[in-house]
Amino acid sequence: MKQLSGTTWYLPFSEETDRPNLGYIRGERYSLMVDGGNSPAHVNLFLSGLKGLGLPRPDYTAVTHWHWDHTYGLCGLRCPVIAGRETARELEKMSTWRFDRASMERRLRDGEEIPFCHENILREYPSPEEIRVRRADLVFDGVLELDLGGVCCRLIPVDGPHSRDSVAVYLPEEKILFLGDSMAEEFYEGKPHYSRERLAPYIGLLESIPFSVAISGHDEPEEKRSLLKYLKETLAAL
Repeated sequence: MKQLSGTTWYLPFSEETDRPNLGYIRGERYSLMVDGGNSPAHVNLFLSGLKGLGLPRPDYTAVTHWHWDHTYGLCGLRCPVIAGRETARELEKMSTWRFDRASMERRLRDGEEIPFCHENILREYPSPEEIRVRRADLVFDGVLELDLGGVCCRLIPVDGPHSRDSVAVYLPEEKILFLGDSMAEEFYEGKPHYSRERLAPYIGLLESIPFSVAISGHDEPEEKRSLLKYLKETLAAL
């Protein structure tokens, strides 16, 4: 676990099986986990890190979007799961999926899953039949504000380039912003790519949020200025 501020930590991402950063925010009354990890093993590593720091288990988990690496670990948690409306719909759909090899291969052929995710799921799960997709417990529309006790968290829909259901978790007092994968390319519609139609308003939204540091799903924390510079250069090249 790495500490970002007096109230905020994260478990760093791992490229080996596409494990994303997992956030943790500690208030005086409640604690919030940001994203649910890609497996119960990933979640157990996170919980072990909290225990080593003397921090309590999360009281809630907020999901930034529906993709497997951010949600398949939710079944290893006992706390309520918070998700935006569109994310909740996707979790509901995936909760009916079978994870035998034939079913997984069919979804790959039909384009419901992509090779990158399929291959990493098989690396993370020696027995994919064990996968259980958990549904959301608390579903919200618009902006949701959580008072953890001396720490405010805002869950903000951001409609990022990566996934239309994206939600960012913003800590106004700390000026920290958890982005999930929202600033990454679109992966499910052909080759990974950015579109001007989605990237331009996304940049505008990020400019309007007074954060200092952003934590995306699969990268090191980055300052606002350098993050926006990268995104604007990407937009100009489209």
